[in-house]
Amino acid sequence: MSSFPSRAICIEQHGGIELMKLVNVTVGEPGPGEIRIRHHAVGLNFIDVYQRSGLYQLPMPLQLGMEAAGVVEAVGAGVTHLQLGDRAAYASQPPGSYCERRVMPAKCVCKLPDAISFETGAAMMLKGLTAQYLLKRTLPQGGLQAGDFVLFHAAAGGVGLIACQWARALGLQLIGTAGSDSKCALAKAHGAAHVVNYASEDFLGRVKEITGGKGVKVVYDSVGKDTWDKSLDCLAPFGLMASFGNASGPVAPFAPGILGPKGSLYVTRQTLFTHISTRESTQAMADDLFEAVTSGKVTIRIDQRFALEDVQQAHRDLEARKTTGCTILTL
Repeated sequence: MSSFPSRAICIEQHGGIELMKLVNVTVGEPGPGEIRIRHHAVGLNFIDVYQRSGLYQLPMPLQLGMEAAGVVEAVGAGVTHLQLGDRAAYASQPPGSYCERRVMPAKCVCKLPDAISFETGAAMMLKGLTAQYLLKRTLPQGGLQAGDFVLFHAAAGGVGLIACQWARALGLQLIGTAGSDSKCALAKAHGAAHVVNYASEDFLGRVKEITGGKGVKVVYDSVGKDTWDKSLDCLAPFGLMASFGNASGPVAPFAPGILGPKGSLYVTRQTLFTHISTRESTQAMADDLFEAVTSGKVTIRIDQRFALEDVQQAHRDLEARKTTGCTILTL
């Protein structure tokens, strides 16, 4: 059986940045339902930090990374939507994208339109599909209509800047929060109707002021512990609290009984991988994302590029909140 060389970033145990090592591995032929892909660029995401640190526990040893773009080198039995030589991109379980090539399940890999570069494809899949399921599938009672207010935390991050643009295209009044004036300006430039620096302003007070005391229909929150309590108080009656990350740490347990007096609120914890659990759902969401990007409604902003061997510095900057937009590893 043939084998092919690859460099990959692996960890032997959960913990700090220094545990990530660049190693030489060999990759075989794809089995049924799998492909082998040669990466051209790899995306970085906060979930990579959670998986490395152990906030999300995974079996060891572990090859990190959840998204990338490249060229299909081989196709296993039963795969019909991809062919040898196709340009492709993905956000997918299991982890393992921090590498030159890999064998992986084909169901979440999508053919990449010619109009989208490998770097853009690698930067946009996990974050863009996340923005897609939030704004199109994670909706408050009665849905969202043009003119409705939504609150989006970490609006200058990779998911946030995509969501700002997409929300503007949908006619939504997105209130974006970020931790500095420069990040707020970035969110505003990308379509946020209003911005709040939550390091220097009380975002609850500002949201009430902006909405005339009514609150927002939905809060999209990837920050977690630091924003949770005030976010609930930003919601209008029957509003939806949509948690999709824990950048500041996991949310503490809370009593469901508090949701009644606050306005009969809804709470959900979303994850992309439920939404892309089938080939059909993955492709439908990706087609929506590809259309948003190729039409110009959404521009994918890559603000940081690191070589694969510099992955430790990439994680350091990500955890220190030094990054904006998307970050990629180049090969």
